[in-house]
Amino acid sequence: MKLLSMTLACAATLATPFAHAQANWDLPTGYASNTFQTENVQQFADDVAKATGGKLKITVHSGASLYKMPEIKRAVQTGQTQAGEFILSGLSNENPLFGIDSIPFLATSYDQAQKLYTAAKPATEKLLADQGMKLLFSVPWPGQSLYSVKPITTMDDFKGTKMRAYNPATTKIAQLAKAQPVTIQLAELGQALATGAAENFLTSSASGMDSKLYEQTKYFYIVNAWLPRNATVVNKKVFEALDKTTQDAVLAAAKAAEARGWAASRSKDAAYVKDLTKNGMTVAQPTEAVRAGLSKIGDTMIQDWLKSAGSEGKTIIDAYKKM
Repeated sequence: MKLLSMTLACAATLATPFAHAQANWDLPTGYASNTFQTENVQQFADDVAKATGGKLKITVHSGASLYKMPEIKRAVQTGQTQAGEFILSGLSNENPLFGIDSIPFLATSYDQAQKLYTAAKPATEKLLADQGMKLLFSVPWPGQSLYSVKPITTMDDFKGTKMRAYNPATTKIAQLAKAQPVTIQLAELGQALATGAAENFLTSSASGMDSKLYEQTKYFYIVNAWLPRNATVVNKKVFEALDKTTQDAVLAAAKAAEARGWAASRSKDAAYVKDLTKNGMTVAQPTEAVRAGLSKIGDTMIQDWLKSAGSEGKTIIDAYKKM
């Protein structure tokens, strides 16, 4: 009995250092280190390290250097990496709820986008949890507007052009506009434009500046079709393995990152639009013909989304419209 007690005591003593050992997470993102999204994620990582006294260290891998954007969510889900950041709407083929923030002309301002996020958040969290992940925070890009190498004054100007797509929604928009959708990730877009592989696309003012898209495109039309959100998630088992104090530190840093990210997105949008002008782009509102054509596409896609999302999607949309 005495020997057993001594053995247990020794085991407990040996276990203590491991219980408080430093944890290391990898956090891949598909975006360059100079984007406000990645800067925000890096600040989150720094805040966690500071709050935990270095007990939890998160290494951010930017620019798709660890995993390409389409691979990140799966890598977190399977435990190949502890955490990751990706654009939610890129997963809408997997489940339409992932694409709610990319329904054209449903939420076209930050205030509307915030309400839509609030309405959809419980369902999004449950969906990710069922797949073994925990949502830490979600931050929108500025409104998706139209870039083109040539003027777009009527919907006919889209016909036959090569329109960059990065998720199912943008693919559908291209098809409805009678353009040819070409799947190109943001990191490859500059080269695609230079070689003629893409001629127009919808993306944010932030992406236009960060990726220097003004070097290949000359026209920027402010349509604010939607504000797509990135999500930063962690593998659920990895998070639950942390002690309560560390978990609380991560959640506090995540809450701060979400608030900071939304504020940064708002403030940078106006500045980016001015910078696009300074870099030689023609910045304008879309013509009434183009606005009407895009709105018609939006109406079609809202109905298509509701059909695919079923009663759960309708509940979210109804809740959003009541806010």
